[in-house]
Amino acid sequence: MSVIDAPRLVEPEAKVRKGTFHRFIRQRQAKIGIALTAAVVLLALLGPLLLPWATGYTSTEFAGRPFKPEGLLGTDNLGRDVLTRFLDGGLRLLLFAGLATLLGMVIGGLCGMVAAYRGGWVDSAIMRTNDILLALPQLVFALLAITVLGPQPWVLVAVIGITHAPRIARVTRAATLAVVTEDFIRASEMYAVPKWKIVVQDVLPNITGPLMVELGLRMTYSIGALASLSFLGLGMQPPTADWGLMINENRIALAVQPWGVILPVLAIAVLTVGTNLITDSLARASASLNVGESK
Repeated sequence: MSVIDAPRLVEPEAKVRKGTFHRFIRQRQAKIGIALTAAVVLLALLGPLLLPWATGYTSTEFAGRPFKPEGLLGTDNLGRDVLTRFLDGGLRLLLFAGLATLLGMVIGGLCGMVAAYRGGWVDSAIMRTNDILLALPQLVFALLAITVLGPQPWVLVAVIGITHAPRIARVTRAATLAVVTEDFIRASEMYAVPKWKIVVQDVLPNITGPLMVELGLRMTYSIGALASLSFLGLGMQPPTADWGLMINENRIALAVQPWGVILPVLAIAVLTVGTNLITDSLARASASLNVGESK
């Protein structure tokens, strides 16, 4: 029998994914989470396309005096239209958060799978490096890197992605350890299937449940981290429209002109709640499937 004829667990994997999805989508909180997340994502994607004809201004154009009720929702600290800034400020936040999450998932996922599959000194080296990175406070590491390299978009993505990687690696390693002892992994090794193919074709499809849960969590943390850095003045820089930056710019006049703060805070809060509901539903679906299989 040739290498390509080595047995694969294709049908069971498909059944597992299908069962997890059905349990996930049947949950009421999953539907609510999808609706909330989709609403904010659509707003962030379509917002820049609506400018300037929807409000009559661009995100950097002056619309009147600072903190005055001019236009639909008033002006910000420099007299720019608040609604325009809000519509133009979400896409960058979601884009950078998605890229940082993807970077962390790739690095952490590969490290976790390799550590669990190879074992021995490779496992020890990877996980001890993970422990060192985990000992560094995430925000302090981000502040240090951004102070040294500057608040460039690629620096924000890289720093947040790297700080996610150790946590993702631990989850991936634990999930992989439960798979590498299965018979279909031994069968692939017996037929001399390359190790990288075993990791990609056999291990990865069987740990997608935990990885999807971790993906949702890390996306939430990425959004919070980017908004926090922008609020501290180390994220997006003026005059860029950004939800986190809007909160920092307009907080001094919260009692006079609250919309410059309320709109971005509300959008970030809704997105966070939505992604958390989706993540929790995925965890419940995976857990219920595992319980059903054990019975």
